[in-house]
Amino acid sequence: MMYECSRRAAMGCGAPHVFRLLLLLLRLLPSPPVSVSAGVSPAALPLVVNTWAFRKATETAWYILKSGGSELDAVERGCGQCETDQCDGSVGFGGSPDEHGETTLDAMIMDGNTMEVGAVADLRRIKNAIGVARKVIQHTKHTLLVGESASLFAESMGFPCEDLTTQNSLSIYLKWLNQSCQPNYWKNVIPDASKSCGPYKQTKQLNSEEWINSQKRINIHNHDTIGMIVIGGSGNVAVGTSTNGAVHKIQGRVGDSPIAGAGAYADSTIGGAAATGDGDIMMRFLPSYQAVEYMRTGTEPAIACQKVISRIQKYAPYFFGAVICANTTGSFGAACNKVPGFTQFHFMVYSPLLNQPSEQVVDCI
Repeated sequence: MMYECSRRAAMGCGAPHVFRLLLLLLRLLPSPPVSVSAGVSPAALPLVVNTWAFRKATETAWYILKSGGSELDAVERGCGQCETDQCDGSVGFGGSPDEHGETTLDAMIMDGNTMEVGAVADLRRIKNAIGVARKVIQHTKHTLLVGESASLFAESMGFPCEDLTTQNSLSIYLKWLNQSCQPNYWKNVIPDASKSCGPYKQTKQLNSEEWINSQKRINIHNHDTIGMIVIGGSGNVAVGTSTNGAVHKIQGRVGDSPIAGAGAYADSTIGGAAATGDGDIMMRFLPSYQAVEYMRTGTEPAIACQKVISRIQKYAPYFFGAVICANTTGSFGAACNKVPGFTQFHFMVYSPLLNQPSEQVVDCI
């Protein structure tokens, strides 16, 4: 109301320049999150959609598109922005130390025109994981490179070798050690992993109840991957992901993010999808691939996302996760699994209908 009164006053005073200034200020004000019942949007292209409220990543991808860059360029630079910004501590260097205190990175990028995928996992000493994933497409006939060999490939491509450990990641690791390495990802081992640190050895008998109970102990700040969908003005689709994985993970663990069809999936005849959350569970269901296949049958993006979440719920009702979906008409959607402490999912959208990135909110199911 205050803004409307100001606009009327400016018009009444015969000061069009003041009016124009006020309009400019209004456009610069950050918009509040938009609550959507199922994440459905008006149709418009080009389109950028990414998980979580990672606004700078959205802006960067949009800028690349509007500057004449390709959809793959936009995905690479958008996810790369999050790697630089260390989004939420769960993307890029200096976050999510594994059980030995080391930060490693996973990333993938996919071209929906050619169905080419480039991915890296358990990447060490290299900060720009999504950039290395792009080089896998451009300079190899492979799809996924892992571990030390992926790092050596990155160095051969000119990426600088840098320490991914920071004071923050070191303090997270030391605090975890002082808490008897709790929580961790071991089961059916001795000594008892729920009470002490390793090294561990396998037990003679397996206890399934131990794992079932551990699934109910949810850490909703442990798996915040950036997943991004970019659809160009002509309908070309590209997707990408980047993450430093699950905090305190067992060394060598790879989650869903660098796996095509799990972390993200693109098909320029249909659309794209990306997932975030507990990758160890979500990757078993190939949620991004499944969402695109639902959209292939004519299912709206929001409903496709919901169907994917519902499918996982049947087997893992306590899992933490969300999925974003978009089709080549410019419609988008999202869905998430409702668990204690996680009842809404925030994601970002930019399209020609918006004068700035819009933070969307969807209620979990």
